[in-house]
Amino acid sequence: MTLLGRATFRAISLNWVSGVSFSRNKLRFKQPIKRSYNNIKMESTESKISVARGSLIALEGLDRSGKSSQCAKLVSYLQGKGLSVEAWRFPDRTTVIGQMISSYLSNESHLDDKVIHLLFSANRWEKRALMESKLTSGTTLIVDRYSYSGVAFSAAKGLDFQWCKAPEEGLLAPDLVLYLDIPPEKAAERGGYGTERYEKLEFQKKVAEHYYALRDSSWEVVDGCLKIESVEEQLREIAMNCISKCQNGKPLVNLWSGN
Repeated sequence: MTLLGRATFRAISLNWVSGVSFSRNKLRFKQPIKRSYNNIKMESTESKISVARGSLIALEGLDRSGKSSQCAKLVSYLQGKGLSVEAWRFPDRTTVIGQMISSYLSNESHLDDKVIHLLFSANRWEKRALMESKLTSGTTLIVDRYSYSGVAFSAAKGLDFQWCKAPEEGLLAPDLVLYLDIPPEKAAERGGYGTERYEKLEFQKKVAEHYYALRDSSWEVVDGCLKIESVEEQLREIAMNCISKCQNGKPLVNLWSGN
């Protein structure tokens, strides 16, 4: 082998072993591989830092407590503030499961109490992935009824309270629950009462008791007997505080599962 050939062979060998390159009989040292690896590792860690997101805000209450009207008003107000906001409602009657629930609620079909409870839960589960996607992309969701309704109404039928909660574990936990508090007797006086299966005074009293048992630190109770404008003003203020916290990186957590 000639002198030039041996030099070339040595340069190629060094390049393969230690990251040294050979060009026109000159050796050039590349950036150390270890340093490049460290840079990649640092970027991976930084990507896990909490970022701003939308808020999950649920409105709960007895039938005819004013939830649906206040949901619409709150969504309109927040959109007027330039926020990305959507109105959601459970049950979502647009899905196949939701249509089965709608038929049941309208007294057009009969289902076992445990079956209908699991259908209500499945209706929420089939929207979970989309819900998380919306929230992480920065959209706030104002939800008319959530898991708390499912548990309170089914437990009011006599089903075991913990059994009713179990299928909901792992769904996204609301950042805020706005409960419109109204005596069942007052709700019964409002227009349209009695058109759906659960709108019966004695049953609604039991529902109210179970709602009370479900309250936690995420709940804010608002007097639903106040003037509509007063209720609306309170909901706006509480919701804006919640949205601010989520924009500052508050993490999403799961419902009743400890993580």
